[in-house]
Amino acid sequence: MDFQQENSYEVKEKIETSRVALLPIGAVEAHGPHLPLGTDNYLAERLAKRVAEETGAFVLPTMPYGQVWSLKNFPGSINVSNESLIALLVDIGVSLHHQGFRVFAMINGHLGNAVALKEAARKLAEAVPELKVLYLFYPGVKEATDRVRETPSSHSSYFHACEIETSYMLYLADEHVDMSKAITDIPTIPMMADVTPTPWEEFTETAVLGDSKLATKEKGRQIIEVAISNMVRLIKEAKGNRNV
Repeated sequence: MDFQQENSYEVKEKIETSRVALLPIGAVEAHGPHLPLGTDNYLAERLAKRVAEETGAFVLPTMPYGQVWSLKNFPGSINVSNESLIALLVDIGVSLHHQGFRVFAMINGHLGNAVALKEAARKLAEAVPELKVLYLFYPGVKEATDRVRETPSSHSSYFHACEIETSYMLYLADEHVDMSKAITDIPTIPMMADVTPTPWEEFTETAVLGDSKLATKEKGRQIIEVAISNMVRLIKEAKGNRNV
């Protein structure tokens, strides 16, 4: 259900039936020459829609800006601080609880938001403990990713505009992908980048961390379907624990 399409006269009864709100949250940042700046937003939106179809949840309007400090110097990137994100997410969560929601699931399309989402969830757990807050970023997909990947990952924990993320886009939002512009850029990311703030222009000129030419819709399908299944299960579990 699309929350912003509802009207005030009818939405209260529908909230009482659903009790679950999904917030797609992404970012505006460089994704190489073949993917748009809003890649993370498109992914979050499409994922949220699929999850809502299986859970009866409401999909809130997308939060389109994220914490992109590492890529803020690339053309087109728009950075929002963790502090700003945390404050806004806490306010949204409190308001959702006031409106009658009991599960608030943030469907995250951008890894850089992870710190803010987790901290917001902690603050909400203290402010409105009756509201179950989930921060979901492709949960449980490591095995599927390892199975379909043809090239080693540039980094042990994150991926970007590469074989994997481009495959996600080909599966969920292929109309926004231009594979004729896909490139191969597998940079060496220094260990120092994991222990001190490091702008990405220090190790890549493209913002691509892998071989995007190897991306396929089928690879995306195999990983994304696992992620969706896990998100649906977690949301249903959270809803059950809230007796709603």
